[in-house]
Amino acid sequence: MAADTPDPVARPVVKRTARAILLDGDQLLLIKRTKPGEAPYWITPGGGVEPGDATVVDALHREVDEELGAKVADVVSAFVDTVEHIREDGARGVKVQHFFVCRLASMDLSRRHGPEVDEPCGTYEFVRVPFTREGVASVDVVPASLRAYLDANIEGVRALLATDLG
Repeated sequence: MAADTPDPVARPVVKRTARAILLDGDQLLLIKRTKPGEAPYWITPGGGVEPGDATVVDALHREVDEELGAKVADVVSAFVDTVEHIREDGARGVKVQHFFVCRLASMDLSRRHGPEVDEPCGTYEFVRVPFTREGVASVDVVPASLRAYLDANIEGVRALLATDLG
């Protein structure tokens, strides 16, 4: 099939997200989510790309600022995950989740703002875990594709932030 020919089986992208595999030295920064009546799970900071975001990376910076009052540096694309998704308006397609490795530049939790803070559904607890296979395995990181990626690529993720990468 030619590069400019539409793929007849392509699924429409109905949502895009930007998520930070956020490192602070030898620690991975996560958010522990606890919703009423559900078991807790751990997510990376980030969220949906909004119409006002010029790029996916801009959405990443906005989300990290909202959720952690943080600034990040050395943003490097790590991987993309695609999952079936139904939007609130009923549109069906896929959600494309962009995961970026980055370093924590600064953080002030008192600066947190946005829907997670203003109108929370359950709790959002900031946590640090050792950035090792054992540390990542010690919490229920979601999505499962991220957990598997991190388990297989601890060294590779660190290498994405190496000073000699260019």
